[in-house]
Amino acid sequence: MIIDQQEFNVKGLTYSIRSATEKDAGALSSLRVQMDGETDYMDREQGEGFIDPAGFEQIIRWDTEKERNLFLVTIVDEQIVGYSRCEGNDLTRFFHKVEFGVCVAKEFWGYGIGKKLLELSIDWADTIGIEKMTLNVVGTNDKAMEIYKRMGFEIEGTLKNDRRHADGRYYDTVMMGRFRG
Repeated sequence: MIIDQQEFNVKGLTYSIRSATEKDAGALSSLRVQMDGETDYMDREQGEGFIDPAGFEQIIRWDTEKERNLFLVTIVDEQIVGYSRCEGNDLTRFFHKVEFGVCVAKEFWGYGIGKKLLELSIDWADTIGIEKMTLNVVGTNDKAMEIYKRMGFEIEGTLKNDRRHADGRYYDTVMMGRFRG
């Protein structure tokens, strides 16, 4: 699915959000590796699960063609600094929901970019009739969980000691969901 570009200005930073295009693939490949190394909140260590530009081109094509998928990018000064993705499931029993994921380069935290990506994704989901959005968050990411709660998400469960990070410690994964209606 494709949405039109929208402009925002927060705390003196002007940025735009639009649907990803195949031209974004190279930048997304590099940015994903960068962001995985900037925070422990991502699922991957830096360089793990590498997606090359051709892989991102395929994901973007897929998401553009599928009505129940949405891939958004955030642009600052003609550079991609964040992205989000909603992915639906074609199985009948799960057709009513999409899974949401988001990441923003650390340099641009604090400008509401992640929240704006989530708001646009919720608006899109509500508009096309998606009944439920789900997401997973590291149990120590209190700030993200508070934002998700304010946006209508509830904690649905916790996977105890679900992740083991480079520091050798285990962390919980919190599963959250928002049911429209």
